[in-house]
Amino acid sequence: MLERKWWALIAVCTAIFMLLLDITIVNVALPDVESDLDASFSQLQWIIDAYALTLATFMLTAGSLADLLGRKRVFVVGLGFFTVTSFLCGIANTAGFLIAARAAQGVGGAIMFATSLALLSQEFHGRERGTAFGIWGATIGAAVAIGPLAGGILTTGLGWRWIFFINVPIGIAAVVLSIARLHESKDPTRARIDWLGLGTLTGFLFLLVYALLEGNEKGWHSAFILGCIAVSLVLGLAFVVAELVQRDPMLDVRLFRGRSFVGAQVAAFCLSAAIFSQFLYLTLYLQNILGYSALGAGLRFLPISALAFVAAIVSGNLTATLPARLLLSTGLALVGLSLVLMHGVTTSSAWTTLLAGFVVAGIGIGTTNPALASTSIAVVPPERAGMASGTNNTFRQIGIATGIAGLGAIFQHRIASSLSATLHADVPHDLVRGVAAGGSPAALGSAADEAFISALNAIFLVSAGIAFVGAVVVLLLVRSRDLSHGRAPAAEA
Repeated sequence: MLERKWWALIAVCTAIFMLLLDITIVNVALPDVESDLDASFSQLQWIIDAYALTLATFMLTAGSLADLLGRKRVFVVGLGFFTVTSFLCGIANTAGFLIAARAAQGVGGAIMFATSLALLSQEFHGRERGTAFGIWGATIGAAVAIGPLAGGILTTGLGWRWIFFINVPIGIAAVVLSIARLHESKDPTRARIDWLGLGTLTGFLFLLVYALLEGNEKGWHSAFILGCIAVSLVLGLAFVVAELVQRDPMLDVRLFRGRSFVGAQVAAFCLSAAIFSQFLYLTLYLQNILGYSALGAGLRFLPISALAFVAAIVSGNLTATLPARLLLSTGLALVGLSLVLMHGVTTSSAWTTLLAGFVVAGIGIGTTNPALASTSIAVVPPERAGMASGTNNTFRQIGIATGIAGLGAIFQHRIASSLSATLHADVPHDLVRGVAAGGSPAALGSAADEAFISALNAIFLVSAGIAFVGAVVVLLLVRSRDLSHGRAPAAEA
């Protein structure tokens, strides 16, 4: 009979698997969603980014709420809300409704994600904690990487709506298990919810991502886009000031005085921005350019999912013996290398051109995740576990949201430039968006595929640069002595 703590690990990992699966499971279904709901390329991006944005925005608030009201209670409520909104995603009849439901689904996901590590840290100690975090990290790597395969199977066999409906019975079972097996805990010093911080952070992230998504169409020098960027920066500054002046902020920005804490956030952001945001564009390439079905595209992601799972288990066991910065830096460097290996795709390439990159990417993801999980909460006091977990997971989702938006801006710009050079004329934005979505309008002929491939190669190199920079920064910032005491340098001061 399993001990209670291992049942708790199963409950938490089941919830985490669901919420992270829904980051990438949607990718291979997007062509079907596009056809069924008559969605534009911008709406396809928002279907993914709406989820990532609310995950990022509500993560810190959810961590604070869990510290205040009880981590088990808040976790169960979030799990139930995620299950309900998954059903709403499945019954969506317009792209706008699906985007709204995805945003709501992200709120439930944020609640679960923000409390997951805190729940595990109270159940496991010593070497067992490393094992638990290794399984947690393996769950993250497997969920995000296996999403395309699961999405392909469900989309091909039952239809795209079942990528959401499948969450309903699993979610109900996870709620029952969580109520029965999780212990309750809270932070006795937590007094209230930081609504000012939530409002400024939400505005900052939304306006920034919106500007990145719409910049090509509305013009980067337009008053509207420049205004969005300016207001987002003001709100970002207001968020920092609000957190500094309040007695009980949802994010104690003084934690960022600790270099290892900063390093953990850099690692989280760079990992997501470099590789997880690429899944959208890789899926469009496999399905719309190479012509694979949803299932066929999902199967080609198997090298990433399998190796991410195996490497995470190995890395989780190594966190007790090897320096965290070495694992983090090595993992990010491998991710950067994988993207360099993917570069060089041509219009005549087969999918196997990506295979070496997929293999190395899986190892890099698996190497990074467990060390990132343990580092993110090992550098803060135990009563700040919820805040640290929420912060780290926020940076993960900000990486995905801004990565998709930023890479999308570069992607569309490169397509427009390529088409203009080939056709010797300006190309309308609707045609550019069509090519970006993987379409090949008859009026453009082979120029459409050539432009898509050129843009794909460009964002491979951009993402590789993000990963390599992250590897260097982490190596310089993260220190073993900051982790060994279990508290942040800022707290020591």
